[in-house]
Amino acid sequence: MNEFYMYLRLGLEHILDISGYDHILFVLALCAIYVVSDWKKVLVLVTAFTVGHSLTLALATLRVIRVDTDLIEMLIPVTIFITAVSNIVRSKSTRSASYLNNNYILALFFGLIHGMGFSNYLRALLGRDSSILKQLFAFNVGLEVGQIIIVGIFMLVSFILITVLGVRQRDWNLVVSSAIAGVSLMLISQSSYWN
Repeated sequence: MNEFYMYLRLGLEHILDISGYDHILFVLALCAIYVVSDWKKVLVLVTAFTVGHSLTLALATLRVIRVDTDLIEMLIPVTIFITAVSNIVRSKSTRSASYLNNNYILALFFGLIHGMGFSNYLRALLGRDSSILKQLFAFNVGLEVGQIIIVGIFMLVSFILITVLGVRQRDWNLVVSSAIAGVSLMLISQSSYWN
């Protein structure tokens, strides 16, 4: 099997793995305020997140930066909570250009934190391999493809509920964001960082 394809598949499987649902929740929180017609904005937003986590994934995997794993595992649900709560407190009228630019910056910054969370998994896969740039790139491509799949499914469900069934977008956002905020609070409280 081609090594590039193998790492691409591992990145894809890692992001789609339901046991790693914290990353899925973050991607859903990023998308909750958008509708299908915003697909370009969502794609840029998810890519900003990918750029952020790609940077720290590379640095942490190469051991350029070292961070406390328990701290990162606690900060990941904090980023989810902040994103979900910001969706809840902002009204539809705040979807201005500056608000969306802030979303991109937050996605990039929070991506930095999430990348450090992916690094332990990737480091375990790579072992002592000295040339890892191709593997890192392939893994990140897999993560990005997986995130786009998650976004596509979520946006399809949103389209059906909002456009076809007539659910108000604000109500959908409140339900999704509130549920994500609740789960992230549970993850924060259960973090081994507190032990």
